[in-house]
Amino acid sequence: MASSVKAVLVSAVASGQGKTTVTAALARKLVRSGMRVRVFKTGPDFLDPMMLQQAAGMPVQSLDLWMVGPDHCRKLLAQASADADVILIEGVMGLYDGTPSSADLARAFGVPVLAVIDASAMAQTAGALVLGLRDYGPVNLAGVIANRVGSPGHARMIKDAMPGVPLLATLARQEESLPERHLGLVQPGEIETIDTLLDRIADELLLDTEAWQVLPPVALADDDAAEPVEPLLRGKTIAIARDAAFAFLYPANLDCLRELGAELVFFSPLENEPVPKQADAIYLPGGYPELHAQRLSQAQAWQASIRDAHAAQRPILAECGGMMALTDSLADTDGQTWPMTGLLRGQVVMQKRLAALGSQGWSTPQGQLRGHAFHYSRLETDVAPFARTKRHPSGDAGEAIYRNGSLTASYFHAYFPSCPSAVAALFLGRAGA
Repeated sequence: MASSVKAVLVSAVASGQGKTTVTAALARKLVRSGMRVRVFKTGPDFLDPMMLQQAAGMPVQSLDLWMVGPDHCRKLLAQASADADVILIEGVMGLYDGTPSSADLARAFGVPVLAVIDASAMAQTAGALVLGLRDYGPVNLAGVIANRVGSPGHARMIKDAMPGVPLLATLARQEESLPERHLGLVQPGEIETIDTLLDRIADELLLDTEAWQVLPPVALADDDAAEPVEPLLRGKTIAIARDAAFAFLYPANLDCLRELGAELVFFSPLENEPVPKQADAIYLPGGYPELHAQRLSQAQAWQASIRDAHAAQRPILAECGGMMALTDSLADTDGQTWPMTGLLRGQVVMQKRLAALGSQGWSTPQGQLRGHAFHYSRLETDVAPFARTKRHPSGDAGEAIYRNGSLTASYFHAYFPSCPSAVAALFLGRAGA
């Protein structure tokens, strides 16, 4: 079944051009005009989708030809097109960066590209930049949004420099931008004025409605032959940590667990909530434990419950921040060391230099479980890895995967739909080397 919907992939020449700000502003503007808007994010990311979800009011899924896979990307886009007027896809890094790139994704599904340019230090040169973005691949370039524009005259110079390419919108320089920290944007829930800020940016995005309306719809069809997920976790309850310290979680992972038949319950270690007693297994996703290390170290009920679950051999999957909270100690961003739960021998130390970034895959007996790593901390441990991921596309050794009894822990963030049977084996305690 195919549905046609207006869809664009929002990309740029590089990171830092304002893609997330522009995509969020456009989503909020279209939603306020009465349109049903679905937003996607290209590549592995947690923070940008949170902001885009805040702007559009709908969950934001990931699209990536390697990590997610073409078939699942097609399924997600087709599902969105069935109940949306507009689909916005925010790209990753520059338009042609990565293997696969945002341009590859756009071409795979016939989605035109909307280029964001930082116009703050250029005028006519914008034309050369835009034509290069269009022709290098090439891609179907639907138009341009000029960010950080100084004046209406500045906008006219940019428009005149791009014959044949519509200037779909402009956004003035922002006195207050979306706040960031070491891993990227600050989580929307931490910003009291986030909706006011998004509304203001949406107001300041000057959209050429005539040029927008003439953009042709894109036909997005699902593959009806896709096999359903076998309910290998039917009858199992999985407890998932979910709060400001454990918030890096793909919505698709939750969908996958439900398709596998699991019942999901949530709890907050930050609020000193113990692991729910009915849980057959526990999932500790990534997040910012380094920002909440003192509270986590003092959450005695939470700590006792996770130790009890481990002693009872209930399977535990801990990713990145989840793993950090299960080590002996965690040194926070100020260098102060706090005791953690001690289920994985070692100390976590924050550093200013990025420790790992990029797509990775874990070869399991059930198949390759794909995902990524992105962290600034390092684990100092004498525990030998149970296995290692491989970096994509180089094939070089990636993150260590540790095993201690029923605990599986790593800096690796898994994208569950890439291999549901491997995920089921982890939560059933049957994962092999």
